[in-house]
Amino acid sequence: MLKNIRFYSIVLVSIVFSNSTNAQVADSENYFDLVTSEITGDLAYETTAFVEQYWRVVGNTGFNESVYFIEDKLKKAGFVNEDVATDKNRFTYRIEKRPLKHPTWEVVDASVTIKGEENPLLTQETNRNMVALNSYSTPKGGIEAEVVYIENIYDLKNMDVKGKIVFAETSLAFLYSMAVLQGGAVGVLAYNNPAYLQPEKNTTSIQFRSIPFKAEQQSWGIAMSYQAKERLKKSLSKGKVRLQVNVETKIYPSEELTIVADIKGSEVPKERLVFSAHIQEPGANDNATGVGVALEMATKTARLIEQGKFNIKRTLTFLWGDEIVSTGRYVKEDSSRAKAIKWGISLDMVGENTAITGGTFLIEKMPDPSAIWTRGNDKHTEWGGRKMKLNEMKPHYLNDFLIGVFQEQGRRANWVVNTNPFEGGSDHVPFLRSDIPSVLFWHFTDQFYHTDNDRLDKVSKETLKNVSTASLVSAYTLLNADETTAKDIINNIETAALQRFAEELKQSKLVIEKGASIDSQTEIIKAWEDWYIKAIATTTDMVSKDKKLLKTIKKTQDTIKATANGVIEELEK
Repeated sequence: MLKNIRFYSIVLVSIVFSNSTNAQVADSENYFDLVTSEITGDLAYETTAFVEQYWRVVGNTGFNESVYFIEDKLKKAGFVNEDVATDKNRFTYRIEKRPLKHPTWEVVDASVTIKGEENPLLTQETNRNMVALNSYSTPKGGIEAEVVYIENIYDLKNMDVKGKIVFAETSLAFLYSMAVLQGGAVGVLAYNNPAYLQPEKNTTSIQFRSIPFKAEQQSWGIAMSYQAKERLKKSLSKGKVRLQVNVETKIYPSEELTIVADIKGSEVPKERLVFSAHIQEPGANDNATGVGVALEMATKTARLIEQGKFNIKRTLTFLWGDEIVSTGRYVKEDSSRAKAIKWGISLDMVGENTAITGGTFLIEKMPDPSAIWTRGNDKHTEWGGRKMKLNEMKPHYLNDFLIGVFQEQGRRANWVVNTNPFEGGSDHVPFLRSDIPSVLFWHFTDQFYHTDNDRLDKVSKETLKNVSTASLVSAYTLLNADETTAKDIINNIETAALQRFAEELKQSKLVIEKGASIDSQTEIIKAWEDWYIKAIATTTDMVSKDKKLLKTIKKTQDTIKATANGVIEELEK
């Protein structure tokens, strides 16, 4: 990384806000001062603690209780239900209710015991991810049956497992389909923890799993920890093993809840920035922390506006619901509203104590050429990402703008901020599919990701505070953006582009020395040139028909072109 990169939004002109007579002058520099004085991380942490106590899936008790917790905190902060709100109410919320196509699910209790041994192999009390989503209860008193270990799952086609419990080291859902739905087994146990979870270290971790919902074949699946898997295999090495399995779950009709809160803009309320945080999934970091950060940001923003400390021109929206589903619906069900969504940000796994979980805080960028040619400082996470195509690129200023803001917070708080190329898999995807600029804030690699060891002790209040602070400074800057903001962003995109070309020149020289063609490296440089030229042009969405801005755009684009040509000439020497 080149040093001395100027922070994007430090030098913005002061903005005096129209609808708050005592409002202080606020620019992006004192946005940091303003937000830091308010954000503590306390409400985000309190919310995380409340939400993470539940195993949450759409429509079940934990999910719905989380929605009503959010509602209660919003009401206390001055938000008014849309059903009774008037035009004078700038802070509003609504709870959208829709019938679920399939019943919801929750686990009550479970245990697996090896017959003849006193201590259970697994219990719900200590391994709350052991029962696969959509599992039915065993009969009263449980089930006792012989367990059969399958080394090659395809051997099941030639085996009689009716009335038995099948155990394998493979995908639980696939095993369930083969052994129960096709083979007539009474249930299955599976172990399939990926290496990044460090299972031989975190021996009790179980990553949550699901099986197909089949009302006509009411059976169950158990996910195993490394410890339980090894213990069962040891018992099986001595001869036949019978298991006592007790599973108690609830499967019942319910409804899908989504809660949406708006802080209406004072000048252009139809234009908005949307923060999306999904409630479902059973962990603390994933994603009780996203829920908590969004709630603290919403309530503290309302407080600042109510106190007359600042104002926003555009609308700030917070959405809590079912991952991808709720966000997807939000951008699809109202086409006119979707056209006015200027930015979307996904808050997912945003409160980690990285000293415990590993990994780092990441900004997953909108698709740029690093998702095609991943090299140098760009690295995919263990989640991984497919190699994208040029026609899938999403050139926009949002990437570099947010990176700048978060790195500034990192500098202030001695907090590590990194990026990764686009990979997908969270609430930023529906925005991008609708051509709405969007990124993901998250952490990875997390050695407790999706496991029952993702609990409150893995959460850092300081991280919650850092993410909330940088997110709000970013939001406030964008919501009040004007031609000066746009020009400042352009200047800093130019700096980022020059840095990028310097790095790509270095990487290209290295691979050319190893036999790569100059043409292949020219293609990469031209892709970055195209991306930055188009990204700079997107700054016009902050202001309409500003001739001075268009001149700045043209001048910077010319610099980008000249720099790219210079890199290509250097490679051809």
